[in-house]
Amino acid sequence: MLQDGICDTTDIINSVPTKKTISNESSLEHNDKALQVDISDALSEKDKVKFTVHTKTTLPDFQKSEFFVVRQHEEFVWLHDRFEENEEYAGYIIPPCPPRPDFDASREKLQKLGEGEGSMTREEFMKMKQELEAEYLATFKKTVAMHEMFLTRLAHHPVFRNDHNLRVFLEYDQDLCVRGKNKMEMFGGLMKSFSKTKDEYYLSATVKDVNDFFDQEMTFLTQYHHNLKEATSRADRQTTKHKDVADSYIKISTNLLQLATTDTGKLEKLLTKIAETFEKLRKVEGRVASDEDLKLSDTLRYYMRDTAAAKRLLIRRLKALHTYETANRALERARAKNKDVHAAEQAQTEACSKFEQMSDKGKEELLDFKTRRVAAFKKNLIDLTEFEIKHAKAHAEMLKKCLSVLQSE
Repeated sequence: MLQDGICDTTDIINSVPTKKTISNESSLEHNDKALQVDISDALSEKDKVKFTVHTKTTLPDFQKSEFFVVRQHEEFVWLHDRFEENEEYAGYIIPPCPPRPDFDASREKLQKLGEGEGSMTREEFMKMKQELEAEYLATFKKTVAMHEMFLTRLAHHPVFRNDHNLRVFLEYDQDLCVRGKNKMEMFGGLMKSFSKTKDEYYLSATVKDVNDFFDQEMTFLTQYHHNLKEATSRADRQTTKHKDVADSYIKISTNLLQLATTDTGKLEKLLTKIAETFEKLRKVEGRVASDEDLKLSDTLRYYMRDTAAAKRLLIRRLKALHTYETANRALERARAKNKDVHAAEQAQTEACSKFEQMSDKGKEELLDFKTRRVAAFKKNLIDLTEFEIKHAKAHAEMLKKCLSVLQSE
């Protein structure tokens, strides 16, 4: 427990049945019931979240038709890395790894609220506490939903669903013994990331893509990712402002009630009514912030990660093209020297085959990516617009009722 009535965040959401808080794009495009995966429950502890993964399947490779396993975030990372590192999937867009659960900001806000309890009224304190607890709960539910979406993408993919590691993840009912990275490993991962970035710049600068489709896709996705990043930042700032307005309504409502107690009579009723209206407006403003975060910011943020995954596919294809061109040059040298020609021909044939397969599959994946993101954006933007209209009407109706009461006094 924290001090003076502020509960520890693990008490807020000790065990929360998951409700879908973000639009699952998979539902827009699939009715396949051969492999269905969802997170039926989740448990938040001090330094980790335990996800209960529920699977129903008719696929013959699984031992049972329905089962449950408990997984932590590190195991999701492990599964994502298995797909990323598998050469067989080089021509596919690997679903982005779900973000690590991070409740530090909410915990810090709750801690600060507890420290500042003495500077506010009990009523104001309780309202602020409820707002922060609701914010923490929303963050938790979104975290669960993002982990579920990752699994759903894999389960609905006609190739990924048959992966051995996915079956292990879904079916093995013991701990996978996957640990988090230590400092040396994280440093090594950082250096590896720098190396990958360097490779990307090198390939982009030295390998000329002869296929207009992929060349245009790389240009588009690079700019698209930049635009998504900027839009996400602005959407987050907008959501924060709405939350600030909701917090301000709490203070205004509390101060008006205090003023009403010192100015009895007719003015007391007017001030009390206005205070009640601000309290109702506070709840509406909080819902506006929540819906904008859910339907706009989260959609932008998810497709920023998915766009990065699509770019990694293009980089892998450029790397395959570079290998193919290198094999062509090696074959020319071998023929010129009339030495090791057969080995060079074999290497060139394998490089050509891999490159062509990646190109065919990559084009299919990128076209599917466009279809998915258009459908998801359309659905979420329609939902957001409907929510905005609904909240605006509620806001106007509350003000009309308040005005009517004030005029009748």
